[in-house]
Amino acid sequence: MPDIEPFTIRVPDRELADLHARLARVRLPEPETVSDATQGIELARLTTLLQAWRDHDWRAREIQWNTIPHYRARLDGLEIAFWHVRSPEPAALPLLLTHGWPGSILEFGKVIGPLADPVAHGGSAGDAFHVVVPSLPGFGFSERPRERGWHPGRTASAWAGLMTALGYERFGAHGGDWGACVSTELARLAPERVAGLHLTMPSASPLPEDRVTATPEEQRMLDRRDLHLADGYGFGLLMGTRPQTLGYSLLDSPAGLAAWLGEKFAAYADERPGSGGGVSVADQVDNIAMYWLTGTGASSARWYWEAMRWVPRSAEEENASPVTVPTAVSQFPADPWPTAFRWAERRYRNLHRWTELERGGHFPGLEQPDLLVSEIRESFREI
Repeated sequence: MPDIEPFTIRVPDRELADLHARLARVRLPEPETVSDATQGIELARLTTLLQAWRDHDWRAREIQWNTIPHYRARLDGLEIAFWHVRSPEPAALPLLLTHGWPGSILEFGKVIGPLADPVAHGGSAGDAFHVVVPSLPGFGFSERPRERGWHPGRTASAWAGLMTALGYERFGAHGGDWGACVSTELARLAPERVAGLHLTMPSASPLPEDRVTATPEEQRMLDRRDLHLADGYGFGLLMGTRPQTLGYSLLDSPAGLAAWLGEKFAAYADERPGSGGGVSVADQVDNIAMYWLTGTGASSARWYWEAMRWVPRSAEEENASPVTVPTAVSQFPADPWPTAFRWAERRYRNLHRWTELERGGHFPGLEQPDLLVSEIRESFREI
């Protein structure tokens, strides 16, 4: 059984001084030659991010985050950092929340309180959860792997070990982005332990014949997925093939890191004013600073290299690894990777709930935390 030790976030002063010196002398290119983001993150947007980062108070964030119980445990030879908040409600269900890229555990900072103590946030005691939020291997304050093999499957096994170490034999799981992939694999590997699964980006793909029989709505989803692969997934191909080459820039240039992460915080969010405006600049900077001060630009990019050599290569392969755990899906409209119900039900054989929201994007915990809390509560009530 791994030892679980409290862990306090405290970055050395020299690291903050070095960051501010680098931010003071960034070298930026000329503006893009188009009037939109088709060449990448716009100069004006990045300039705003960098100025907010110069004004960022990391020490205040440390104080805020350290009020959430934070721990480390060695799992399968790697130190994993995680938040663990026990609910005051004795009958609470343990709930494991897993983030993705370019996110971090900070995606869930706004939802931990309402999930763990719903009564204090205007909810019902029956909706309470004991909340566990680990950082993926090579992300945040989790250790950076020094060997091959830390893909979603191995991570799912480590998460099962973490829940055992915490005394949780049965629990729920939630995830989006790579967190959905890890949570799906966890439900597949340990169905007797996962009481229910909630996803915002299910790991399910259309079969070739689905393109022939697509409804108008499904065709719109196919078009969006195709556009994403053709024009928006260059970052994934690069991280999946040459993460080390990219990593030198992400570790050496705060402007480069801010641009690399900031582009996706814009592209994958619902930035319509009436829908909340996407991920706030403050939340983006918190997250970017987390990557910089933990030195995880290269190791988080390497996750794609590992995952691309592990994930199923086709819808047929996905469906050959079915999930029988009761599952709920909440799809947010700005997510770049929409999934149709009939594609998902082939793999998730026990779909209890399917909701398509009117606002929000790829980062619901940051964009629409109240909606995400409501979706998780409703989903586990039904499950």
